[in-house]
Parts: sequence; C-alpha cells; structure tokens
Amino acid sequence: MIGTLSAIARPVFGAIDPERAHDLAISSLKLAQSTGVLRRAAGGGDPRLAIGLFGLDFPNPLGMAAGFDKNGEVPDALVALGFGFAEIGTVAPRPQPGNPRPRVFRLAGDRAVINRYGFNTQGHDAVRAHLEARRGHGILGVNIGANKDASDRAADYVAGVDCFADIADYFTVNISSPNTPGLRDLQHEQALEDLLSRVSAARDRQADRIGRPVPLLLKIAPDLEDSDLDGIAGAVTRHRFDGVIVSNTTLSRAGLSRAGLSDRHVSEAGGLSGRPLFRRSTVVLARLRLRLAPQIPIVGVGGIDSADTAYEKIRAGAALVQVYTGLVYEGLGLVGDIKRGLVRHLDRDGFAAIGDAVGTATEDWARERIE
Repeated sequence: MIGTLSAIARPVFGAIDPERAHDLAISSLKLAQSTGVLRRAAGGGDPRLAIGLFGLDFPNPLGMAAGFDKNGEVPDALVALGFGFAEIGTVAPRPQPGNPRPRVFRLAGDRAVINRYGFNTQGHDAVRAHLEARRGHGILGVNIGANKDASDRAADYVAGVDCFADIADYFTVNISSPNTPGLRDLQHEQALEDLLSRVSAARDRQADRIGRPVPLLLKIAPDLEDSDLDGIAGAVTRHRFDGVIVSNTTLSRAGLSRAGLSDRHVSEAGGLSGRPLFRRSTVVLARLRLRLAPQIPIVGVGGIDSADTAYEKIRAGAALVQVYTGLVYEGLGLVGDIKRGLVRHLDRDGFAAIGDAVGTATEDWARERIE
C-alpha cells in the first residue's frame, strides 16, 4: 500500500518547489500519525535485520536521517512506515529561520539535492513539546546544533543535552553542516576537544538525574583529510562518545555527471546530497572504521537509494544506515525495498544476521581514491 501511494504522489511532489514538497510531506505524515492509519502499515520485520547497539534494540538498521523531521513532528509516523529508528533535528536552542528561500535545489539527472537550509528550527521548547506528545515508542535520535549567532557554540550543544536527555534514545552532535558559517571548524583540534569534553560532561550530569547515560554520536563531514580522521577518532575515544555518523552533505561537486554539472542549479551554494555523495562518504566511513575501536559503531549515510547501496555501506563498516535524499526520488516504498533487499543479500552471502556483514569490505573501500 505504501509503495502504491508513494508512486502516485511522487510525480506531484516532484513538480513543485522542493521545500514546499517537503512541507507537504510533513503535513501528510502528521495527519496520518494523528489518525493512526499507519499503525499497521509497517508490518512485521525479518529478525535477521535486528541489531543491538548503544544499549538499544534496533528492529532493523535503516533509519531516517536528520533534516527531514527538523522539529520532531512525525517520528512515530516514520517508525510506522518501517524505519528502524528516526532522527529528528537539527535542533538549536532558540528559534531561527535559517537561510533565505529558495534554499533547496534538485539535480534530478543525478538523483541529487543541494541545500543550504542553515539550521532552520523552532527551537528547543517547541521541539520538546512535540516530542512530549508522542504516542509511539520507536527509537528516537535527537540531532543537536548551535544557533548561528551563538557566542559560545559548545554551550548550545550542552543546552541540547540538558533539554532532551530524558526524551532522546541517543544524541547526534552535528558539527558538519556546511550551511552555518564556521560550524565545521568545530571538527578540528582544540575546538573539538572542548566541545566533546563539555557535551560528555553534560551527558554524565544528566545520567545522574535520569538514571541512564544517553548515547552520544558525532556527525562529521565527508570533506575531511586522513589527518582529520585521526584526530576525530582520538577525540571520540577520549571523550567516551558512543558512535560516529558518516556523513553530512559535501561541498564538493565531484561525482556529478556531465548533465549534473551543466544543470542550472549546480552553482548554487550549499551541501550536495544524494547519489553523487555515495562514494565519497563511503570511503571516509571505511577509513574512519579502521581508526576506531570495534566497540564504537558507525552510522552510514550519504547516497543510499537502494538495497545495494545500503548493503555496501554496511560492508564498508556501518552498523546502521540512514536515508533521506533517496526518498525524494524513489518514494516511501524505498523503505521496504531496502529491507527486503538486505535480506536477499544476507541469504546470498550466507550471513545469519545483518551484524555479521558489518565491515566485510572495509579495507577494500578504504583503498578507494576520492577527489
């Protein structure tokens, strides 16, 4: 049913402004969530896709990436659609509009999107109110960030931990959006040490209050050198972060086809997501996997639009994967397609469970060259 409805709606959504289409998608899911029509839509899941990480039991490894449900309005609908988990945000402490419109552009020939949203958010209070009204209990990640005009950006991340610790199943510390000036500087050296130290301390304080430590994940960019990955791996380990998400969007336009490079939107500022990001983000994922201890999982995101690409992320070293842009072009039926396809891959390769496939091609991917 989901695939059929998605196939009908996709041409309509594809014919209108991308941000307007996104807003309509959120409104439609809010309606479905409130009426309960998605309660049975997801159906059962294959137990071979289940995986336990961060002290959480994921029914399958496929999640909705941050950026879709920015304000925590439809996480229950996303879980009902068959996602194993949903990540909302990015959420900053105070409301901010983000960058001026238009700020989202499709490169349809390459199944890609350029966006420069700039952390548009309703702020902590509004998002918390949405999450407190949840009826479902699926795994929820809260992606936290800083306001554009913050004088102390690390303090904004600490405020996010303090606000959502009793609601979030895990936090993602997003320091990799290319659309907030200076934000990616937090990925380097002393700024990273200061940020991770303060966020980890906030998690520990909240653990004493709520009786459990909320897992912390760090989301990084795909535009990093090997020396940067060395520093990130060391900092994540020192400050007891539980995982890393690889990756956010890229500033590079490598990987675009000739048609994509000639598209009228290709010169727009912003981060590139979708199919052209797959190779770059997967290589960075594999290289980081080789630098991290086995007990620190990686979440792979970037360019997943099929079961094949999801499985390659897993083989490169991702224990979980996330999609977003792939849904723009493939529709919601992609969720079921990926899960069914992953089971077929497990059968073909003789793996009893999805966790057995993690990292089986890490070294191969790490040797790939990226521009």
